[in-house]
Amino acid sequence: MNGFDPGVPYNNLPLLPPAVELETRRVLVKTISAGRALAQLNGALIHLPNPHLFLDSIYVLEAKASSEVENILTTNDDLYQSTVVSHRVENPAVREVLRYKEALWLGLTRLEDRPLLTTNLFIEIVQCIKQNQSGIRKVPGTTLVTPDGKVIYTPPSGEDVIRQMLSNLEQFIHEENELDPLIKMAVIHYQFEAVHPFVDGNGRTGRILLLLYLKFTGMLDVPAIFLSEYIIRNKSEYYRRLRQVTENGNWEDYLLYMLDMVKVTSRSAFVKLQSITQLMDLMSDEIQAALPRVYSRELMDVLFRLPYVKRDTLVEAGLGTKKTVGTYLMDLEKKGFLTWIRLGKEKLYLNYRLMDVLKK
Repeated sequence: MNGFDPGVPYNNLPLLPPAVELETRRVLVKTISAGRALAQLNGALIHLPNPHLFLDSIYVLEAKASSEVENILTTNDDLYQSTVVSHRVENPAVREVLRYKEALWLGLTRLEDRPLLTTNLFIEIVQCIKQNQSGIRKVPGTTLVTPDGKVIYTPPSGEDVIRQMLSNLEQFIHEENELDPLIKMAVIHYQFEAVHPFVDGNGRTGRILLLLYLKFTGMLDVPAIFLSEYIIRNKSEYYRRLRQVTENGNWEDYLLYMLDMVKVTSRSAFVKLQSITQLMDLMSDEIQAALPRVYSRELMDVLFRLPYVKRDTLVEAGLGTKKTVGTYLMDLEKKGFLTWIRLGKEKLYLNYRLMDVLKK
């Protein structure tokens, strides 16, 4: 239909907006249900006393799932322990995942300072992920291949061509049009992945842009959602539907997939958020009853920001000296609220009930 050849650089990738009807009846129906689920999650988040409290834990899980899409595999324990230990993280997979989390925070910070999604921001994000000075691809020869070596896509080639396509993408992101923002988000994601502007890190950067776009448009004031969790569970379908757009212009099935992703992950995040807040309320009551001299609201915030803590975490939160907070942690462990492990020279305390909720 479009003369697409997987072995030839796709320099005639159509610019945005797509010259097809995107808002079909099926897509519009799915948009309504996805939008409702997202709005329910957003409402729950903005009514929390501290809507940013759980973001570190949530972004670790999002980083883990997004990295799994790229076959970078880690465990929850390794990741959460590495967020609080002071020694250098040796596990390369853990380093990669934590860089993703760092890049996500970087993107959100930049968006707060300057509410624009630009090529320069995309580059800054991928450089954070890869920890190098990589930029737009300059050298030809990039291809996407199957495990058996079959070329299934050759992205556009030539820095000038790629930058022109990214400029068009920027314009589409920021221009006002009548497209529903969830549909527009899906179109943006496809185009970024199709342009494939970097040598490596495109998938992870593209998934961070999904979260940034939710924040940018105000659809999710606090982007506490696990979009990559859906992709990793439906990975082959994700890539198949991206290819369908490229190969035969089938936008509808791709859009339905992306809208399903928003609906399912919004509901999942809403349930997880409820479980965490209910557990926090329950443990607050239990600790206040069992250890009234230890309990404080500030302590509970620390215990629920990340599942692992150490003495320095409590000291940095202003809860007391190392000796005082060390006593707090030992008392909490004796009463069964925390367990502890030794990791190198560090003694870490685990809110195991929070970890159980996060793992579900």
